[in-house]
Amino acid sequence: MPKKYIATPSRTKEILNKYKFSFKKSLGQNFLVDVNVLENIIKHAGIDEEAGAIEIGPGMGALTEQLAIHSDKVVAFEIDQRLLPILKDTLQDYSNVEIIHQDILEADVESVIRTQFKPNQPIHVVANLPYYITTPILMKLVRDRLPVTSLTVMIQKEVAERMAAKPNSKSYGSLTIAVQYYTEASVVMTVPKSVFMPQPNVDSSILQLVIRDKPPVEVADEDFFFELVQASFAQRRKTLRNNLSSFFKEQHTKDEITAILDTAGIDGARRGESLDMEEFALLANTFYKNK
Repeated sequence: MPKKYIATPSRTKEILNKYKFSFKKSLGQNFLVDVNVLENIIKHAGIDEEAGAIEIGPGMGALTEQLAIHSDKVVAFEIDQRLLPILKDTLQDYSNVEIIHQDILEADVESVIRTQFKPNQPIHVVANLPYYITTPILMKLVRDRLPVTSLTVMIQKEVAERMAAKPNSKSYGSLTIAVQYYTEASVVMTVPKSVFMPQPNVDSSILQLVIRDKPPVEVADEDFFFELVQASFAQRRKTLRNNLSSFFKEQHTKDEITAILDTAGIDGARRGESLDMEEFALLANTFYKNK
């Protein structure tokens, strides 16, 4: 076991200097330098010696190291080739780590799970995600319906709040519905800028997404459901009737829109943010029947 963890300011600086590594803004590289924060993440993620862990963007291996200590096996996807020799060096004490040099958005994660982990092993995604690409990564992972138990990720605080929001709040929107259709979402801790090197401009939160066995609502057509939800939030200040009239202008008159809303029992004068997922499902299914 190493005497000095990677996640300390002094060790991180030492590694940066050794490899003359420069941060790439385009890759959203902010490395964690606080072991306590990492241990809290591991705890919230429910990682134990039986579990497998998938990490995205391991950086210099700060979180990877803690995952390796607490889990059965870690598979980490790293897109930046410059970090591969660094990871080989920093993680040399851990035989249970596999680094894959690939963009997670292009990876066949299901195949990786099948080949890298034991059958029926509980798998958790745990990551400090680059802010610029958080949403595409999370949506890919939940939409692919992977055999994972949960995703516990450090992301921009504002985005975490949007994903875990409740109706009638400023953060609630189409992203909320998309995430909560597949998962149960909660913000489990806030992380200050000061625990990163370099410091980002915004605070971060740890978002936990527990994968649902099945969606909480039944919809006639998933793609249509998500399109209708997006349309309902197209202009937040507009009523449902006005947003949907713009969206369906080729198919329905305003009077027909009003009639369909009445059939669903939903007041067209409401705004999208006031509808819960059950109401959106009812609305989407009613419109789908009247396509």
